[in-house]
Amino acid sequence: MTLRPPRRGPGRLPALLTGTLLLFSAPSVRAETLYTLESFCSLDGTEAVPCRIEALNDRALTEYRHRIGAREVRFRVADEPHTRVELWDGASQRWRTARNATAYFALNALCLDGTSFCAINPNDLNSVRQSLGRAANGRSVMAVRFGQDGRINASCYDAGCPGGDQPAP
Repeated sequence: MTLRPPRRGPGRLPALLTGTLLLFSAPSVRAETLYTLESFCSLDGTEAVPCRIEALNDRALTEYRHRIGAREVRFRVADEPHTRVELWDGASQRWRTARNATAYFALNALCLDGTSFCAINPNDLNSVRQSLGRAANGRSVMAVRFGQDGRINASCYDAGCPGGDQPAP
């Protein structure tokens, strides 16, 4: 999978990456839009294509909606009662726990469930880096695995992750 934008000329990526984050979930009446970002997303390991990311805050949840052409991919991050990531399953009309999440800091990319969904979101990854503090210094990859209940079962950095130094998507 390649998370590089299609080649269209100089300056294309920096201009598109200025903006905000890339998470989302079902809208609620009380949801507040945190930001909207024009970026790039990838589905099922395919080449990244332009997408629109909208981040919403709703009490203890941050929801991210990604519009990729006519398709929408949504996920949400909750902090209570424990940190968890859930993906919206349109077929069942329910949220389901993500199996894993991987941050590729050098690319400002976040991937869920392997490479089933990846998005370039510098705002979100900068927030992650900031919240991790010194633990993120010099790191290029951070991955977490979630249990059926959504709780983090394992986390790793760089060569400590399965497969060693993981190549960027």
